[in-house]
Amino acid sequence: MSPIAQQTTGYRYLFTLPGARRFTAGNLLARLPVGMFSVSAVVMIAGSRGSYALAGAVTATGLAATAVAGPLLARLVDRHGQARIALPATVVSVLGSLALLLCVRYDAPGWTLFAAYAGTAATPNIGGLSRARWTHLLRDEPGALHTANAFEQAADELCFMLGPVLASFLTGTFFPEAGTLAAAALLLAGMLLFTAQRATEPPPTPRSQGPSPLRSPGIPPLLACFTATGAVFGSMEVVTIAYADAQGHRAAAGAVLALQAAGSCAAGLAYGARKPESVRFSWCLAAMAALMTLPWAAAGLAGSLWALAAALLVAGMATAPTMVTAMTLVQKRTPADRLNEGMSLMVTGLLTGIAAGSAAGGWAAEHLSPASAYAIPVAAATVALGVASLTRAGGVRGTP
Repeated sequence: MSPIAQQTTGYRYLFTLPGARRFTAGNLLARLPVGMFSVSAVVMIAGSRGSYALAGAVTATGLAATAVAGPLLARLVDRHGQARIALPATVVSVLGSLALLLCVRYDAPGWTLFAAYAGTAATPNIGGLSRARWTHLLRDEPGALHTANAFEQAADELCFMLGPVLASFLTGTFFPEAGTLAAAALLLAGMLLFTAQRATEPPPTPRSQGPSPLRSPGIPPLLACFTATGAVFGSMEVVTIAYADAQGHRAAAGAVLALQAAGSCAAGLAYGARKPESVRFSWCLAAMAALMTLPWAAAGLAGSLWALAAALLVAGMATAPTMVTAMTLVQKRTPADRLNEGMSLMVTGLLTGIAAGSAAGGWAAEHLSPASAYAIPVAAATVALGVASLTRAGGVRGTP
């Protein structure tokens, strides 16, 4: 059977499982706003206050707060169940987004933007909730779980591809706050649908018998790699928005970023057809470090938004295989009854890196130049590769 046929069969099998289609529909609806919130906030704040540095710092604050709150929220999910914890947390997050909108709309003091956006820290790890359901449903089928992880990463990229485009369209066509309003509504509606699917929800574990994920072998170096990888994503987003603005095409920033996600989405779906035993995490990081030099070269040498878009499309192809490989390692190395906590811990590292990258990218774009600022994601990817090469994080996927 060809790899494409194997891939199609594998993905088809996932959605023959009872309840899989329903929880996936709700999860995708709730996940789409994840790609909208930061772009909407950057456009909204930069347009109102005239500072990309402020916009990057505000989004970085929200992401840092999410990084702190995420593992605590995930621990509650492991103990009490997804529906009992995730839905109330989503309501708090939506209120935080609306508070930011009002602060920007009515020209509130700068510190209120940081305080309001910090409220979005209550956003549940939506992708982690879905991956936990697949792990529960496919606990005896490692091959199918690999395919499910690839699908989830492709879904992440699809939402990051469509989210910025939708956010840019709404903020540019209607009014600056339209992206945030739509994202809040989609998040709440999607989470209502997702948490209503109780049959596929992993059973809660009131008292965990496993050790903290941080004490599990191989997890600390993976956390460091996730953090450095997050810096790649955070800096790339802010720098690309600033570069498009400098070229006089700020409204096109979402579409340009969408091409990076499109490349990753396509690579993730293809990667789902591969056998999971023979891929090294360090190989994936090496590919990402190499490909991240393409946007830097396109921005600095070609000076064209079209050239940058093509470079981002190719560079994105390294993202999904890297994240699928890393998340599979996390699932294997984390105690089963603390899986949400373990995955959320990795997302914490990712968000911490995104926050740092967003702030660094905003500073570099404003004080150096948007083209020069593309050196930030290259440096972050190189750091991730260095950590993986010196630790067990670079081992063959599937090994403990």
